[in-house]
Amino acid sequence: MESFFNFSSLHFNFWDILDVVLVAFLIYQLYNLIRGTIAANIFIGLAIIFVLGFLVKALHMQLLTAILGKFVDIGPIMLIVVFQQEVRRFLLLVGKSASLQRNKTWWQYFFGKAEADKNNYARIKPIIDACKSLKQTRTGALIVFAKYYDEQFYQNSCEVIDSKISKRLLESIFQKTSPLHDGAVVISENKIKSASCILPLTDKTDLPPQFGLRHRAGIGVTESNEATAIIVSEETGEISYAKQGRVKMNISFAELEKLLNKDF
Repeated sequence: MESFFNFSSLHFNFWDILDVVLVAFLIYQLYNLIRGTIAANIFIGLAIIFVLGFLVKALHMQLLTAILGKFVDIGPIMLIVVFQQEVRRFLLLVGKSASLQRNKTWWQYFFGKAEADKNNYARIKPIIDACKSLKQTRTGALIVFAKYYDEQFYQNSCEVIDSKISKRLLESIFQKTSPLHDGAVVISENKIKSASCILPLTDKTDLPPQFGLRHRAGIGVTESNEATAIIVSEETGEISYAKQGRVKMNISFAELEKLLNKDF
């Protein structure tokens, strides 16, 4: 028994421990990316096929081994094709950690936080005021804050505006009689870049039943892009905030200001 649990031949150093920690971190991040989405079910299905492939090979079942072996052979390519969106989100997550813009934000935090907060409040005040008006009138709205404005992604289905952020302009866009109200407004680089944007819907299957296309689009755009989104419900006037595929429901304006100060 003592020889069975003999660990004297095992040697661990700092780099071995770091290696294990980094692998665990990557697995955790991948889990967060696919949790609650259809991709999780696809991953389970692929895992079952791989396990069956090894099992039938061990049992010398030649026909099934040949069939399932084909899936195993093209496994890496299949994973990239099936999980294209998840791979994109993962790379965005990695890029976010190394972002020069984030380093600039930290620099401002330590050396010019008061001035930065003052300027930031001036930027977000028209947005908060517009959300208050939209909530009061129960006007549905979807406002996306894109850290990097991908023209190919957004402009294919949008009307380009490229205007200064204004409370009245936001209210006008989302009025039910406006030709631009059906879709999202995209804000980037301190400007209203485009309106009436048709966005990809999330694949999540565990969302509340009251979430319609507007909420699903708001969550979907934050899954596939470095973006956050404000969703104003047309039925209840409730304000939700989406980030990295997750959504906070029925937030207050104080909380909205805090979130925008942090992310915008």
